[in-house]
Amino acid sequence: MSVAYAEIKNHSEAVHFAKAADGLSALHDPQCAAAIWNRPLPQGFQNWIDGLDPDQLPATRTVLRPDVIRQAVSYLCDGAAMELCAERDWLISDIADLSQRFATIMGAPYLRLRLGVITTNACCKFHIDAIKARLICTYRGTATQYGFAQDGVDPRDVATVPTGSPMVMRGTLWPENPVSNLKHRSPPIAGTGETRLVLVLDLIFDLEEDLG
Repeated sequence: MSVAYAEIKNHSEAVHFAKAADGLSALHDPQCAAAIWNRPLPQGFQNWIDGLDPDQLPATRTVLRPDVIRQAVSYLCDGAAMELCAERDWLISDIADLSQRFATIMGAPYLRLRLGVITTNACCKFHIDAIKARLICTYRGTATQYGFAQDGVDPRDVATVPTGSPMVMRGTLWPENPVSNLKHRSPPIAGTGETRLVLVLDLIFDLEEDLG
């Protein structure tokens, strides 16, 4: 275990490490700032998605009901000419499942779905999002980095979420408890040749207000 990861583990109440998908609901625990489901991926999936041409990766930014996300992602994969295979089926099913779980945990009727194909630095400064809560899962490339900030400076000890592991986190609009000093960022990858595929889900409680 790295020193940085050991430091993060010392904040076990603030970052919950889930053994199953249901553990993501720990976000509602009073002292929990984030929950990570550290899970194994299907055999062969990582090699498959890492080997795809970036043009074959689905990308979108849209607002949908959770129950139609499976169909929407399937259309996106068709549009990107992603081959029909078991790995594609798992990717589509996983995005749909995470969407439904997150919406259910948070009681949201709609989600803002973002699938980003990222090749440069994006949101690489440590920050807390100005939202209620967010789910992030990186399917390809280096995943979200996070740490505890002290006295307003960047975290000294930084951990990286395992690729393929969903992370749910509170934002500054979380109402029940004060926001912790847990900050996160997208990993800086400019100039490395790396391509990331990142799923981001945000909560939409009032569709008219959001679209207005």
